Amino acid sequence: MKMELIATATFGLEAVVRREVEALGYEIIKTEDGKVTYSGDERAVIRSNLWLRSADRVLLKTAEFEAKTFEELFQGVKSVEWERIIPVDGRFTVTCSTVKSQLHHPPSIQSVAKKAVVERMKLAYGKERFPETGADHTIKVTILKDRVTLTVDTTGMGLHKRGYRLADVDAPIKETLAAAMIQLSFWNRGRILIDPCCGSGTIPIEAALIAGNIAPGLNRSFDAEKWDCIDAGLWKEERKAAFDAIIPPEQVSGRIIARDIDSRAVKAARANAAEAGVEDYIEIERGDIARFQPAENDAAAISADQVQGAAAGLWTNAVIVTNLPYGVRIGSEDEIQRIYKALRSLCSAHPGWSVFAITSDKEMEKQMGRRADRRRKLYNGNIETTYYQFHGARPKK
Repeated sequence: MKMELIATATFGLEAVVRREVEALGYEIIKTEDGKVTYSGDERAVIRSNLWLRSADRVLLKTAEFEAKTFEELFQGVKSVEWERIIPVDGRFTVTCSTVKSQLHHPPSIQSVAKKAVVERMKLAYGKERFPETGADHTIKVTILKDRVTLTVDTTGMGLHKRGYRLADVDAPIKETLAAAMIQLSFWNRGRILIDPCCGSGTIPIEAALIAGNIAPGLNRSFDAEKWDCIDAGLWKEERKAAFDAIIPPEQVSGRIIARDIDSRAVKAARANAAEAGVEDYIEIERGDIARFQPAENDAAAISADQVQGAAAGLWTNAVIVTNLPYGVRIGSEDEIQRIYKALRSLCSAHPGWSVFAITSDKEMEKQMGRRADRRRKLYNGNIETTYYQFHGARPKK
C-alpha cells in the first residue's frame, strides 16, 4: 500500500534527515521546517523507524485540507478511511497544534476530531461503542494558517529513545542530535573520532552505531509494530535484515576514543555502551583533555608525523566531535577556559585535526582564536546552541 510519510526533525536538521531518507531509497516529496515528507509503503514505515538516526519520529499522513470552521474540520476528519488503519478494538487518542489559524482552541479541536473519527468508525464497523483495548494509534491534528494536516504516529516514544541510556550525567545530549553532529562532520568508520568530554557517552555510542552499521531502532519497539494494517512478518524480516547488516568491530578500520575527566561520567559511558552492544567499538577511559595525545592510545605514536603506515593516516586527520559544557553542565569558568586552551593546543600540534563542537557559548570562535569554517544553529532540547565546525588542514597529496 502506497503511503505518504513524514519524518519530523529538530529545526536545523532537516537536510540531515532528508539525506537519511534518500539513503533508504525513498522519494522525497518536500522538505519544510521541522519535517521531511516522502512516499513509501509498509516496509518504509518499518525501515524508517529502524534506521533513521536523526529524525524525531515517523508519521503516517492521512489527509490535508483547509478548515476555518469546526464543521469543516469535522467533515474533513470524518472523510478519512480510519478503518484501514485503526481496528475495531484499536485505542486511539487525538493531539493537536495550531498556529495562525481561525481554529485556535486545542481542547475543542481535539474533541471535534475525536468525535469525527468515532462517527467514521461507527459507519465502517456498524458499532456504537468501541472497547479501545488494542494497539495505540495517536492521531495528530496540525493546523497552520487554516491548513489541516492529519497524521498517525507510527513511532510511539521518540526515536531518540534508543533504549541504551542506563546512566546519565547532567544535561545529556539527545541521541538524534548526536547522530546528526557526527553525520555533519568529516568522520567515517575509517577515521579516528575523539570525544574528549564524552559525558555519558552519547556521541561515541552513536558513532559506534554508525561504524557498525547498526540500526539505531533495533533494540526497541514501536507503536506501528502492533498495528493490524502492517504485517508482523514484515517487521521480523526487516529486523533480521538489520541484524545481518551489522559490521563487526574487527572489520572497522577507524577508532572511536571517548574520554572524560569525571570518573562518574566514564562509568556511565561504559554502562551505556555495553547496553547498546557497542563496547567493543569504543575505547572509553578516564582522561584529561589537556593531557590528550596520540601516544595515549597508540604505543608507537609520539606525534602524528612519527606514526608509520596506516596509523599515520588515521592520526593525521583525526576528528574531534564533542558536546562542550554549557547550561546545566557548564561547570566553572576556569574549567571551560582550560578546555578551550586544550582544544587550541591540540589543533596547533595537529593541524590536520578537525573540531566539531556544540555549545551555547557565543564566544567559541574568539576562544579558539579563529573563525569557524561553518556554523549551524541547533537546539539541544530547549537550549539554543551553535554547532561550530573548525576544519583541519587537508593532508598533502
